[in-house]
Amino acid sequence: MTTLVAFAFVLGVLVFVHELGHFLAAKRVGIRVLKFQLGFNPTIISFRHGDTVYGIGALPLGGYVKMAGEAPEDVEVDENGRPVHHPDEFMSRSKWERFQVLIMGPVMNILLALVVIAFVRYHIGAFKSFADQPPVVGVTRTGSPAERSGIVSGDRIVSVGDRRVDTWRQFFLAVATRTPNREISIAFDHHGQIVEKRITPVATPGDRFEIADIGVLPNAHPHVSYLRPGDPADKAGIKVNDMIVAVNGEPITVSDELRVAIAKHPEQSIRLTVARGEERLAVDVVPRREGETGLIGIQIGDEATHIDLNMWQAVRASIDENLENATLIGQTLVGLLKRETSPKQLMGPIGIAQMAGETASISLVALFSYMAMISLNLGLVNLLPIPVLDGGHIFIMALEGVARRDFSVRLKEKMLLAGLVLILMLMVTVIYNDLTRIAWIERLMPWR
Repeated sequence: MTTLVAFAFVLGVLVFVHELGHFLAAKRVGIRVLKFQLGFNPTIISFRHGDTVYGIGALPLGGYVKMAGEAPEDVEVDENGRPVHHPDEFMSRSKWERFQVLIMGPVMNILLALVVIAFVRYHIGAFKSFADQPPVVGVTRTGSPAERSGIVSGDRIVSVGDRRVDTWRQFFLAVATRTPNREISIAFDHHGQIVEKRITPVATPGDRFEIADIGVLPNAHPHVSYLRPGDPADKAGIKVNDMIVAVNGEPITVSDELRVAIAKHPEQSIRLTVARGEERLAVDVVPRREGETGLIGIQIGDEATHIDLNMWQAVRASIDENLENATLIGQTLVGLLKRETSPKQLMGPIGIAQMAGETASISLVALFSYMAMISLNLGLVNLLPIPVLDGGHIFIMALEGVARRDFSVRLKEKMLLAGLVLILMLMVTVIYNDLTRIAWIERLMPWR
């Protein structure tokens, strides 16, 4: 139930904000809006106000704003078959006005991401953690590609491929966006000497998204920042501020790693190695099952220094964070085109719903942060020059501007059809990826 509510909330807000951008821009330039709907047909609730019908559709996977004269079949024709354009129709407006209407959907999603992260940072502050420190190796996993390549504790990673890395965050992103089982070049400082090795990353154990990993970790460990009374962790004797050092003997250094380790053992006993001050404790705990995931009722934080931010600082932090996320999105898209990133890392509506449920079970802050990331994704992806997307329509208008003529309806239909085929192929890929991450469905796939 948490997953469905969280997914409906995230998707509803993102779609509403996106379509509101188109709606407000259309109204501002004088285009008549026929319908503003959340969800796809059949319409289950609707009412009219002025020229516009406002509705909610039964399929909550999107929404749309229908403008007068937007599609060729909506344009009136005279007795000679020539189109009759009214001044309040979409195609009657100038290219600049149509550009404003098309761009405002993605812009609103990007602005939402900026506002949400600024709000989160203002209320909870910022955290300086190991992720902002130089990537000096603290732990090399036994049997990992890094160990086989001679990387040891104390080595400093310098670059991944042709990309210099100055922080752990940059290092993790540079490796994670690569396809597992494909060689990459990694340079590291070993006792003052720069060594370059060809290393083959592997998929992170237990991960659903085929994230590449070479097996190096910082000298840091996640801690328990919140404990839910009555849940497995509380019953097992874990306390707030305990540091989780290992799970079943495997060293743990980052919070995401701990979440994955717990999630893959629902209703199975696991042993946590806990550091409490100078004391080391072995604590056995049985995660409760929620769907296919195991949870023990803790909020996990990485080792970090808390910094209170005023409003201006929160806005600056939001801009920096969203620029970093936008860079990651761009690197992923480029990696997909260059076949350096696995398409299995892509996530569709089912995956988004699962992640929304998981983040909601952690905290509202986690859910809002996740919503901001998805909103930024939606805004940037919609700007891609693929017909059917907003960016595709803008791209066609730009080509018409260069050609100094409007393309024929037939040519535009062919371009839109090509874009639709591409989007459908992408949807099939992401939905297939989503289904393979559901254990009982994957078991029905004999080829996996």
